[in-house]
Amino acid sequence: MARMHNHINLQVTFSKRCDGVFKKATALFTLCGADIVVVVFSPSNKPYSCGHPSVESIMNRFLGENPPTDTNAPNPIVIAHQNANTVGLTNRKLNRLEISLEREKKYGEVLQASRKEHPIEKLSSFDLKNLFKALEAADEEIERVVRIKKERGFESPYQTIGSAFAPLRVTEHSSSDFYEAVYGSNE
Repeated sequence: MARMHNHINLQVTFSKRCDGVFKKATALFTLCGADIVVVVFSPSNKPYSCGHPSVESIMNRFLGENPPTDTNAPNPIVIAHQNANTVGLTNRKLNRLEISLEREKKYGEVLQASRKEHPIEKLSSFDLKNLFKALEAADEEIERVVRIKKERGFESPYQTIGSAFAPLRVTEHSSSDFYEAVYGSNE
């Protein structure tokens, strides 16, 4: 093993390993009934401790001072540490939900923007010509796909739909003639 130099990775690893050490200490107390205390200083020099029955009672006994009267009282530092773990987990869940919510909001905005219909009456003649060309290109592509499918023996509903609209198709008019036919001449 080698010492980590990335501060963020170091802090994450410390938190995980520290929790593991505290769990092992708790297991030693539970299984063997041993009084135990663990004091750890984080890379940012913050003290963390875990003790059973309590850090104070064991430290007082170690230092030769009088132990507190209630040795079975829960350790406030351990309780604070457990609460901090719960709060951290809740914060991580909240952060994930907020990120997901923002992503969904952006997706909804994109959908709303794509659903806005632009009335054809508001389009300029240039936009109408481009729309007409795009529709013609789409029609040609559909006909090409239908032709390929027909050559390969596939039945297609486009054959009957296409033939139904055949009289309505503009084949010999330019897009400007189409515009004049729809909106009338300016003369």
